[in-house]
Amino acid sequence: MLSHKDLEKEQLKTLKKVVKHFENGLPLKNVAQITKILNLCAEKMNEQEAFTEPLCELIKLFGLPFHKKKSSDEQNYSVEVSQSIAQLGYLMRVPSSQVKIQICKSIVSFYNMELPGKLLSGYQPTSANYKIQMAEEGLAEALVLSLALVENQLLEKLWVLKALQHLSTSGKNCRQMVKAQAASRFCLYLNGADPSGQLVFRSSEILWNLLENASKEEVVNQLRSLECVQALKEAFLELLTGGFHHCDHQLRNDLLVIATLLAENSAVPMIESGFAELLIVLATFTEVKLSNPLVKGFKFTYSYEDFEMKKLLFNVIRLLSKDPSAAQLFSENHVMPALLYYVKRNQNLGSPGWSATQYEELQLQAIAVLASVVPVLVDKYLSCQANTLLLVFLEWCIGQDPFFGRGNSFHGTGGRGNKLAQMRYSLRVLRSAVALYDDAVSINLCDQGAIRQLLDILKYAADISKEKEDTLLLEIQADVLFILSVLCENDVHRKELFSYEGTGILIQFFKMDPRKLYSGLGHNCLLLSALDCLWSCVVGCYIAEDSFIEKQGIFLLLDLLALKEKNLCNIILGILVEFSDNPKTTLHMSIWRGKRDQTAANLLIQLWRQEELDLGVRRDEDGRIVDTKRPIVTSFQKQQKVIPLPASCPSFAIMEISESIRAKVYSLFCKLGFENLPGLSAKDFVTLAIIQHYIDFKIQATLTQRELINKSWENFLTRTSNYEALKKAKVLQETLIEASRAKSKIHSRPEHSTDIPKLHTTVRPGRFVTVKNAPRQHGGGPLADTDHALRKSSVCKEALKKIKRDKTLDSVKKKSVPVEEMMFQRVLY
Repeated sequence: MLSHKDLEKEQLKTLKKVVKHFENGLPLKNVAQITKILNLCAEKMNEQEAFTEPLCELIKLFGLPFHKKKSSDEQNYSVEVSQSIAQLGYLMRVPSSQVKIQICKSIVSFYNMELPGKLLSGYQPTSANYKIQMAEEGLAEALVLSLALVENQLLEKLWVLKALQHLSTSGKNCRQMVKAQAASRFCLYLNGADPSGQLVFRSSEILWNLLENASKEEVVNQLRSLECVQALKEAFLELLTGGFHHCDHQLRNDLLVIATLLAENSAVPMIESGFAELLIVLATFTEVKLSNPLVKGFKFTYSYEDFEMKKLLFNVIRLLSKDPSAAQLFSENHVMPALLYYVKRNQNLGSPGWSATQYEELQLQAIAVLASVVPVLVDKYLSCQANTLLLVFLEWCIGQDPFFGRGNSFHGTGGRGNKLAQMRYSLRVLRSAVALYDDAVSINLCDQGAIRQLLDILKYAADISKEKEDTLLLEIQADVLFILSVLCENDVHRKELFSYEGTGILIQFFKMDPRKLYSGLGHNCLLLSALDCLWSCVVGCYIAEDSFIEKQGIFLLLDLLALKEKNLCNIILGILVEFSDNPKTTLHMSIWRGKRDQTAANLLIQLWRQEELDLGVRRDEDGRIVDTKRPIVTSFQKQQKVIPLPASCPSFAIMEISESIRAKVYSLFCKLGFENLPGLSAKDFVTLAIIQHYIDFKIQATLTQRELINKSWENFLTRTSNYEALKKAKVLQETLIEASRAKSKIHSRPEHSTDIPKLHTTVRPGRFVTVKNAPRQHGGGPLADTDHALRKSSVCKEALKKIKRDKTLDSVKKKSVPVEEMMFQRVLY
């Protein structure tokens, strides 16, 4: 019988023979057997170190090509192979650095597979990606968990990271790694001690892959801790001030991209960690020419990597502007003047350090970011005279000063050979500023002649559009129209200033070829902006209205209305209702003729019928009323259940008036009249009769309510003047009270009478009653030992307060008019 030592030698010899036998590759049918041998060797290693070398040699076999006899072998053995490869991850628990490193080397070889020098007889290699696919069943998660075993072993840790770096190119592996909380672990490795720099490089590369291939939200959620953000900040700062090589600058920018993705999430403590301030200072210190200890020792080399970093830093400012708490940092670190530094004419020479192309790209991005920053720094915007700078810059944009934009960047799209890109983003800043509806901003703009200058820009862009229309020009015109709308709204003097040239320019938009509305370039949005500008800049000013009507503006609006575009009809009808107060409007509407000699009255009736068809209002084939009790109720209203709403919330009836076109059509007919209307058929006259009685049908419910109130008052008077009627009312009341009582009797409980002795009132009791405490029985009654007894006095006080509030509300309601009547005119348009 062999001794223990001889047995060990025989086993080692056998293992060497196995390794030798499969030195050219491992057949798929033998993979599971080799895995069993691996596990036996791993167990032996705990007692005998002599098995370390054979174990490593066996693990090497997994790095060799796998072989198959038939094409179907890959599918037939897929379960055994995937489980065997996953087992490599669990072998990381073996307490041997040599074994751990060999496992990682074999995994890395999956991605650098070379064909064997000698093929096994009767076999052929598996497909190139076979082992990579088989490695997607648990290996990545096991390796992430094994990192806890090598925390203090730098060499082994680097090999594990190298293996995970390859595995993280697969989305499936990335999801497994995220499941094992890999993102936070790798982030903490970023500032780990490593003279070679591989730790930060491989960790950042894996983080990149996780963000790209797994759920970005989940990865960011794992990185949102203060500890992770601090680690990212320190690693970035180390590369910023201590990195001198090209690869260091690239890695610095990679970390900055990760920081940008974190900044998109407001829950990430970018401000609390101080990282946000560092990035803001870094983005602005060259423009404001102020030294800051946070970036001490750093200088821009104006290399391509520095240029990319500058753009990334501007983007971080844009993202942080969504967080109101960043406003103080922006103010303290001079973000507004730094961005306004670029709002100046471009000299085609670039700036010190940047080429002309690079400077233009930075200029356009800075102005684009400025539009995002304005809402949180409006005071700084005004104190830095930003409106003045923008108006001067826009003047240069439409001037004859020779300049040829490169149009190379995202922000430069459409700006090659012109200044349109600069104009587009400058107008976006003005749009962002006026959209705040801040009087100081609007007054400052108008005092500098902004209305006239904006009209010049609108005319300039419209003239260019005649030659060549594109999205950029349409967007510029829409932005100018919006800015004018905000500036002129509710200000008659500004509307008069607009009318001198504005109505003529505005008219051209309503002559747009209807086919362009379906071009996809943005004509639809432009037309809506023009209609909004008409409503804000013309309506309400008689000079502007007369100018618009004289230029046949009403005819053009009716032409647009005849298109019956759903998204245009409501707003056009609202504008016509506003114009109908001007007597010239009804005259022009009466004169207008559309296709096939259609009249305005016929068009309005057609729109009414189409609206009722869409709303599901019941009519017969001749247009007559079907449901006489509810003649104008829509199908939605019939299905709608009673929903309690607060007094401040408008009822559905009010909302229906504002959203439906029927109220607007009715209002226009009130101006046009309901008689002697040309161009109507018999069916049109039936519909016209319904329109004429629209309001009668609409407050019908209010009349019913009034009848109920009157009937209740009559009953009250009867009870006060007729004793027999009072007795009948009392009997009815007692019957109802008795019917409301519980059917089953509660034993050993007192019964409270509803009668109040010596009562001589003739009105019904109110909503609140006083309940006396029940006598103590068997130790105090049902509520004596509970906290309800302790809260009695406070509850009574709250009830009294509620009674007072209800009385106050009741007195207000008695004095108010019906809601529908009060709000009808307000929401009509």
